[in-house]
Amino acid sequence: MARDLDNTGLMGELRRMARTSGAVGGIAARMAGNRLGFKTDKGVHAEGLKSALGNLKGPLMKAAQLLSTIPGALPDEYAEELAHLQSNAPPMGWSFVRRRMQAELGAGWEKHFRSFSHEAVAAASLGQVHRARLVDGREVACKLQYPDMQAAVDSDLRQFRAALGIYKQFETTIRQDEVYTELADRLREELDYRREASHLRLYRDMLSETPEVTVPAPVEELSTGRLLTMDWVSGRSMRTVLGENLPLEDRNAMATALFKAWYTPVYRYGVIHGDPHMGNFTVRDDYGLNLLDFGAVRIFSPRFVEGIIDLFTALRENNEELAFHAYSKWGFVGISRETAGILNEWARFFYRPLMTDRVCSMQESNDPAEARQVLEKVYDGLKRTGGVKLPREFVLMDRSAIGLGSAFLRLEARLNWHNMFEELIEGFDVNVLAARQKEALEKAKVPPALSSL
Repeated sequence: MARDLDNTGLMGELRRMARTSGAVGGIAARMAGNRLGFKTDKGVHAEGLKSALGNLKGPLMKAAQLLSTIPGALPDEYAEELAHLQSNAPPMGWSFVRRRMQAELGAGWEKHFRSFSHEAVAAASLGQVHRARLVDGREVACKLQYPDMQAAVDSDLRQFRAALGIYKQFETTIRQDEVYTELADRLREELDYRREASHLRLYRDMLSETPEVTVPAPVEELSTGRLLTMDWVSGRSMRTVLGENLPLEDRNAMATALFKAWYTPVYRYGVIHGDPHMGNFTVRDDYGLNLLDFGAVRIFSPRFVEGIIDLFTALRENNEELAFHAYSKWGFVGISRETAGILNEWARFFYRPLMTDRVCSMQESNDPAEARQVLEKVYDGLKRTGGVKLPREFVLMDRSAIGLGSAFLRLEARLNWHNMFEELIEGFDVNVLAARQKEALEKAKVPPALSSL
């Protein structure tokens, strides 16, 4: 039965490649045309690319979205379109659901449930979610992986690599070899729902003393590699709540919960949830948050976290020597002092909300219009000095910072971000973090990270 659901045959892959190769070829044609001096309609090409990728179930779309957050990694018109890309994959019907449940739990799988929704209640990038009730009355969410996702991920990654290869021929300022490697490993990890169940256990432990955030518990006996059953947590979508003209107090409560949900794990355990878009959390009645979808989780080395804090300290104290060495802890290899100075321009803007010791909105300290000017200046500087190779560790840290910044802007919260950050890093000791991380990973039984050869 599993073979029927997860056909990895050549024809399925060829069909998928046919749907993406036109978009990739369009990138090549546009860039080649511009290099030769021909004018092309950027908007039409960008819209066409978005349409082609938006019809996919998720892997290549997620890669494109992530790349759109890295300055200089794509032409501006592509980045702008892809940043707003959303999955529009149709849900799998009841016949698929029954076959998937039987393949994962065996014949008679229905005996575990008092009820099970025939319609999907939510779509994830690699699967869909059904609401159910166990025989003991407990409400649960069952996330079922779409069929043939291993082949889909492999095929999409090949297309993604081809697109990067084309862009690399024309633009070398931001070198992305490690970006691809990082993304490939994280996407392949997302296919394993047993790993995601371990991430649920890990986050429940890391946030056990953070009452503003709820993390659902996995139902171990009803979870497999392609089925994740977990507590159903009630909440409203952030988009719904944002339409209610909430008072500042409630918006601040959501922003505080969001800050703690993402950054407590980073600075106390070296762990980050790499996908902070608004579909991955819901709002509780008390304006705390339910944190959802733990496929894209990244474990950082303790030294990397130390580098983040060192860079913050260096910028605050105008210590160029400390900043230069902090970049090596971030994973930047062989950069010059001049390149480090250019990166500091980016870092000062990146860290500014955390260095502003007063109550303020994110708009005041990290204005998007100014961000464009800063990034253009940094990009021009890097181009002048020979470019930079982005380290793997940069990818999800950058994605999370931009995603969270966007959420904070939409919330229009006014908080002292500096104080919140200082509380998290107070008394930081890299050896203590290493011991705490090791204990937490072992307790949650998180498998070792995948690593590309």
